Amino acid sequence: MSDESSFDFEGVFDEDYLYFYETMLTDERSDRETDFIVSMLGLKPGAQVLDVPCGHGRISNRLAARGFRVTGLDATELFLDAARKDAPAGVEYVHGDIRKLEWTGRFDAVLNWFTSFGYFDDDTNRSVLRGFRAALKPGGVALLELQNRDRLLTLLPSAPGMAHLFERGDDLMLDKNTLDLSTSRIAAERIIVRNGRVRRTLFTVRTFTAAELSDWLIAAGFAEVQVFGAEGEPFSRESTRLVVVARA
Repeated sequence: MSDESSFDFEGVFDEDYLYFYETMLTDERSDRETDFIVSMLGLKPGAQVLDVPCGHGRISNRLAARGFRVTGLDATELFLDAARKDAPAGVEYVHGDIRKLEWTGRFDAVLNWFTSFGYFDDDTNRSVLRGFRAALKPGGVALLELQNRDRLLTLLPSAPGMAHLFERGDDLMLDKNTLDLSTSRIAAERIIVRNGRVRRTLFTVRTFTAAELSDWLIAAGFAEVQVFGAEGEPFSRESTRLVVVARA
């Protein structure tokens, strides 16, 4: 599994995703992450923010409630319908493809949150970054949050594979992950057991070292890149997440 041809987007981003992640993406967590995002962006209310992909709007709606003018883009209509149900004034949801952003010089900030970059082959991933840059006003900022590849390596057993189990009542979601060290891609088989039925799907995502992603962002046209840990601390191998701030 090496590229988006192995990513079952419809099978991964569906009602089961919302069902299992609801227990992890609590209101408390989403509020805390929004506080952090606002702090890292350094923008004032009224600024225009593109949240891409926005998922079911847990961050977009909170940013709009704080006075930002938010555009949320996602390819999954189910997620957009969920986002619109609780949407405050100041947020617009658009069905679209992260690979085909149509805005130029419109936004003060682009937000790419919760391991939402790296779904495609490297050429396409680079094109996505160029799209982020093109969508920004001069001096705008992109904020990305991803897995820390260096930490993943410390968590791997002797074989480059790992599994994550999510439980909700009697329902289970199991991700069987393999990290291909030659391509820095995680390939996963997701097994869902819900209401007595078993379903399997596949996804793959590119991981990055901080230096590699910084180089990609500079090549995409950004002028300055900074890297941080999950809470804004100096980035290290032990950081649970990689947070990247790229200024146009």
